[in-house]
Amino acid sequence: MAKNSQLAYSTDTGFVQGQQQKKNNKKNKRQQKQQPAAAKNDGIARVRLEKKGRGGKTVTTVSGIPLNSDELKELASELKRKCGSGGSVVDGVIEVQGDKADAIINELIKKGYQAKRAGG
Repeated sequence: MAKNSQLAYSTDTGFVQGQQQKKNNKKNKRQQKQQPAAAKNDGIARVRLEKKGRGGKTVTTVSGIPLNSDELKELASELKRKCGSGGSVVDGVIEVQGDKADAIINELIKKGYQAKRAGG
């Protein structure tokens, strides 16, 4: 069977046209839900707690900081040191392990950033 052809019907599995597209659409929707909302570029650091998709573990995320990737990694390193926990930078969002929102907000304010708690 050629690479570009699509199977329209098979006696094995019945009508299969578009099955792969449905799987891809579901996968894309799932990935979009897991990604944090796009950071607003208004210069306000938004600190929120997340648990979903992390095996029940709480992670404090910081988004909306207008820094390039190297500066963001450096800031993340300082925040992790202050909180005494691990974390990483993923897609421009700083993730710190644990419920460290208050400590992170205080540290960001000390550094001159406008920070506020987001989410519930």
